[in-house]
Order: sequence, then C-alpha cells, then structure tokens
Amino acid sequence: MKTNYFRMLFHSGKFVAGFVIFAIMLFIPIIVPLFNRTPPLKMTGGLFYAPGTYVSVSDAVNSDSKVISLDTLANKLAAKVSDKDIVLMNEWLTNYSSMKKAEVAKAAKDKGALTSMWLSAYDPEIRVEGTSAHRKEFSRLFNSLNTMLSNADYQVVTADSDGSYTVVKDLTTKDFVRVQDMPNHITYVLGTDNFGRDVFIELMSAIKTSLKIGLVAGTIAMLIGLTLGLLSGYLGGWADNIISFFTNMFIVIPSFIILVLISVSVGSAGRNITTVAFVIGLTSWPWTARAVRAQTLSLKNRDHVNLSKLSGHSLGTIIVSDILPYVASYVVMAYILQISSGILSEAQLSMLGLGPSSTKVTTLGVMMNWAIRFQAPLSDAWWAFVPVILSITLVSFSLNLMNTGLDQVFNPQLRD
Repeated sequence: MKTNYFRMLFHSGKFVAGFVIFAIMLFIPIIVPLFNRTPPLKMTGGLFYAPGTYVSVSDAVNSDSKVISLDTLANKLAAKVSDKDIVLMNEWLTNYSSMKKAEVAKAAKDKGALTSMWLSAYDPEIRVEGTSAHRKEFSRLFNSLNTMLSNADYQVVTADSDGSYTVVKDLTTKDFVRVQDMPNHITYVLGTDNFGRDVFIELMSAIKTSLKIGLVAGTIAMLIGLTLGLLSGYLGGWADNIISFFTNMFIVIPSFIILVLISVSVGSAGRNITTVAFVIGLTSWPWTARAVRAQTLSLKNRDHVNLSKLSGHSLGTIIVSDILPYVASYVVMAYILQISSGILSEAQLSMLGLGPSSTKVTTLGVMMNWAIRFQAPLSDAWWAFVPVILSITLVSFSLNLMNTGLDQVFNPQLRD
C-alpha cells in the first residue's frame, strides 16, 4: 500500500510541481553559501545600491584603455534623459518656441532629435509660466544636458605639494576598459539594502532561516495537535472535555493575537530564532487537534480497535498501532500546512517589529520590515522587497500545491 501511495504521489502533477518548487527554494540557499562565503549581514555597499557590477574608479583610470568607436551620445541619452525631461522639453518647445507643433511631435519620437531641437531653441530669457521651482527645472535641464552632451576630452591630474597640478592621463569619450581587468569589482545581483548589505546573499540566508522556523514551528504544532487530538478522541469523558475546552479557547481567541502578546512579553532580547519558532508552534496546534479528534472518534469503535481492547493491549499500543495509521495521511497534510503557516506567521510578526532579533542571520519577515521601515518602495528600490515577497509566495504556494496533490492521492473522491 505504501509503495502504491508513493507512486501515486509522483503521478500527481500538482504534488510534483509543488515538490520541485519547494526543492529549488530549499537547495539554492544551501548551495549558494558554498560558492560565496560573504556573511549575510556584512555591510559592503551603501543605501539601496541598484543591482549591477561596481568597478573601482581608480582601477579604471589606472588601467590600459582601448579605443572603441561607439555612439556614446545615444547611450547617454537613453540612460540619462527621463520621461519627465521629455515632458519638459515638449512643454517648452510647444508653448515658448517658434517651432511648429507638427515638427515638435515628429522630433519627440527620437530622444536625440528632441534634445537637439530643444538645446538649439531654448532661451533662458523667455519667462515660463508657473511657479519658480517649475521655471528652474528648465534651466537645470539645459545645463545638465549641455554637460552630458559635451564630447570634450578629460584629463586625470594629481595635486602637487606646491599647489600645482600634474597631468597623469588623458581620457576621451572613446576610451574603454575591460571590466574583467579590474582587480577591484563587486557584483550585487539584487543590489543592496538600507544597510548596504548584499540583498541576494541576505535573501539566501533569510530563506534558509525562515524554512527552519517553519519546520520547527510546524513540527511542534503537529506533535501537540496530534497528541491532544488522539487522546481527546479516544479517551472521551472528562479528558475530552478538558482538552476540548482548551482547544476551543485557543480557536476562539485568534492565534495571531496570542502570538503577538507572547512575543511582546518575551522582549526583543529573548526573541531569537528558536524562541520565535517555539512560540509560533505553541499557538498553531488547535485546528490540527480538533480534526484529529474528529477522526479518532470515528475510529475508536471500529472492530479492529475493539479487538485490540479485548486482547489487553495498552492505551499507547492501540493509539499508535490501530488509530494513528488511519489518520497518518491527514497528519502529513496538516504538517505541510503548519510549515507554511509558521513561515507566514514569522513574516507577520516581523512586519510588526516583533520578529527574531539577531545580528548574524535574518528572515524573510525581517527583510520586509527593514524595507518598509527605510521606505524602499518610496525610493524605487524594488530589489529590497520584491524578491522577498516572491520568495514567501513561492514557498507558501509550493507547500499548498503539495498539500493539494496529497489530498488528491489520499482522498479517493478527488482522484482523476
């Protein structure tokens, strides 16, 4: 029977898809540190550096350059002229120049043509309507474009002790250096966060830590819920009443409220990774206990259970041998959902500033908390929070997909 179930699991498309996604999310954070041993919380950059490779300027200046014929002007325009700049140039050319609207509209299709037209037509003496700040935008744009479009050569100089300067090297806009020749360079795959830490390395550590919290919390919740559910359903009577009372009390009071209260009472000094995982596990067991109790009630009067009672088997033997195997499928599915719930609970706690306090590792929730606290969305630093959201989504989605696949396998009514 076990072999059949195992084969059926990997014939379930939903289970296989969820398993593959979860395996990828599990093994990538394990493999990456083998090749990059940078501490996850080491500050190497500055505030919200964008993803990319950063090269030492002094190395670039002192390296042997190569002359490459490239349209540097077009690249500068593409990189530096923003949509806001185009709107400003369009506004001035349409309202304050002698250019026809048709000519301006035609030039607006090409950044280079529009910029050239605007630079040749712009007159700082013409008064622009609007606020003083709006008028200054045009002069600032004119000056920045003039500087950017200048093809003048550059000279690298050093200051002498007598106040004079010595030319070290002449540079032109056609001089290029090879990035691979730079001895000092660093690549931020996902940029840096508010503390200047490598987001990619930090994210790998956060995924691994959050999975640990989910596994520990899920295991604790599953063991408590399974034990109480089996005892409550099998023993009945006063034992059932007492266990059901506490189960219902935990269900009536939202577990997240209890979780927040416990986290606050523990204090930031006591909120380490293990403590948070235990607290989440201790507040997440009621639904598992109730479901296991319901299944145990339907099993305890079956013939094979009564036969074990007549044979004089102990309470533990009957529960483990005659009841547990019949609820095992539900327990496995509940365990998967408890892991997902543990990860999400940690993220919710950390978003409120009640997550783990650690100077060596981080979690997905803590990274989200930092991104929001330091206004990453307002700074357009998408790399500080979008990868975190995607990681939480993928882990939760994969676990729920696996659970759906298991339900199809264990529940005959849902099989194709």
